[in-house]
Amino acid sequence: MFGLFRKPPVNPSGDTLGGKDALDASLPPGSPPAPQAMAKAAEHSLLVAPDAPPGAPEKTTWFGRLRQGLKKTGGQLSGLLGGRRIDESLFEDLETALLRADAGLPATTHLITALRARVRKDRLETAEQLKDALREELTALLAPLEQSLDHRSAKPFVIMVAGVNGTGKTTSIGKLAHYFQGQGASVLLAAGDTFRAAAREQLTEWGERNGVTVIAQDKADAAAVVFDAIAAARARGIDVVIADTAGRLPTQLHLMEEIRKVKRVIGKADSGAPHEVLIVLDANTGQNAVSQVRAFDEALGVTGIIMTKLDGTARGGVVAAIAHTRSLAQGAPIPLRFIGVGEGIDDLRPFVAADFARALLD
Repeated sequence: MFGLFRKPPVNPSGDTLGGKDALDASLPPGSPPAPQAMAKAAEHSLLVAPDAPPGAPEKTTWFGRLRQGLKKTGGQLSGLLGGRRIDESLFEDLETALLRADAGLPATTHLITALRARVRKDRLETAEQLKDALREELTALLAPLEQSLDHRSAKPFVIMVAGVNGTGKTTSIGKLAHYFQGQGASVLLAAGDTFRAAAREQLTEWGERNGVTVIAQDKADAAAVVFDAIAAARARGIDVVIADTAGRLPTQLHLMEEIRKVKRVIGKADSGAPHEVLIVLDANTGQNAVSQVRAFDEALGVTGIIMTKLDGTARGGVVAAIAHTRSLAQGAPIPLRFIGVGEGIDDLRPFVAADFARALLD
């Protein structure tokens, strides 16, 4: 049978409750209604990590966490671009540093060529001036990736989430639910990763944390689970449906065909859906992330990227590589919708090119 959370309450008629109804039913008599109760719980939750007030240590702010997450690459670049004059050896060292940062040869060549032109045009002389120029060129390269995700174009707005196992896919879905709730949207989750039992349990836990309904089934076809989730969302007037899918390696062609089936069934459940197909990438996989984008784009038509684990161990330059890679279908970079810098529920935010470049080079 389908389950909404682990031990869902029922109403007098015997129907299973979920989301706000489930929370209302679980509250003792005299308690405030679900929205107030959820807000009160959020105030005391250790999972919620909002930006700190003015004057707080930088490491507690979103930008501070992003800077900390990019320190591996940022420290190397800052070490090069300080106290030196611009000469050929500096360009060679900078090129090596960008390649080591997983920026890839095409993006690195693009940036170095642009910097050489800036030096000639603006008559730059110092490494500090070159760092300012690199920040501007990097921002310009990344700017096409910065496209916000508007869920208001359809109701329910159906998001299909794909990716390789281990990238943080299911965790990112839980954080996405929290993000959309912060935008005032109601959310329903579909546990479409029926291949891995732990994925269903993990998504159920995120549903409980966020106070949202999770449609799940112990033994079922993934497409059927997602189909029923969309039907439930339509019946309940839900704004956003986020569908998990089983992790796939791009080389597993027979398994990639299964995920194509999920997309086709979503389209049958709701004409025009999925409205967004997100791939989750682990920033630590380097240039392999570019290959994953290409493979999943060919299979599903990827419309957006979530980059996870920019937590201090990742090199960060892979974002530049992705920006320079053109989608085979659209001839333009696939938007980087969100980036994640930690394990907290609030550590997934929309990508902002200027902030990323500044955190990397300041």
